[in-house]
Amino acid sequence: MMGTPADEPDRFKGEDPVHRVSLAKPFAVGRFTISFDEWDACLADGGCGRDKGDDKGFGRGRMPAQGINFVAAKSYLAWLSKTVGRTYRLPSESEREYFTRAGTSTPFWFGNAITAQDANYKASIPYGAGPRGADSKGPVVVDSYAPNPFGLYQVHGNVFEWTEDCFNKRYNEDTPVDGSPWLEGNCQRRMLRGGTWDWMANMVRAGYRENGIVDGGGYSFRVVRSLNVPVQ
Repeated sequence: MMGTPADEPDRFKGEDPVHRVSLAKPFAVGRFTISFDEWDACLADGGCGRDKGDDKGFGRGRMPAQGINFVAAKSYLAWLSKTVGRTYRLPSESEREYFTRAGTSTPFWFGNAITAQDANYKASIPYGAGPRGADSKGPVVVDSYAPNPFGLYQVHGNVFEWTEDCFNKRYNEDTPVDGSPWLEGNCQRRMLRGGTWDWMANMVRAGYRENGIVDGGGYSFRVVRSLNVPVQ
């Protein structure tokens, strides 16, 4: 079930209506957000449009690759697909929500509340009846927190991740219900999921939707591979 119910605290317009998505094809998901180690391997091989990203002084290595716009992220996926011999892609928005929730229906895969021990976010502003904590000072390495039930790390907070979907303000009758990306709407903007280290808890929820300009400010991403699909 994609979307958030009316009684979820601090939800935003555009997260409704709740609707059923039946994933038509199996897929594999990267356990981690792409790290600078992985991004720099692409750069060293002449790929990724020579876009170094922007570590904002937080460091590279196992830190999440950030400052990556949508176009540059797609160039990494093309390089990776060619290098490995399998087709890699961005997740659709519905796939991203599905593997964030990992079988749960609460605002976060770990429940109705969130603490600074669960994810990397602006914890000084509590969520619902949850506790108040110390604000994050910046992004952290990609495996800093416990994985969700699907074995995926930091699907809440730390850095925003691109999805393939074009920007639409809210779900409607044209929203795909088979797990495919929504490629109608404003495709100069694409949907982002996951939240980031300096945003409040209500913006790192599983159902929270954000968007970014494809060639504008950079974010990060996670790779997906459709199973049994040959390289194009």
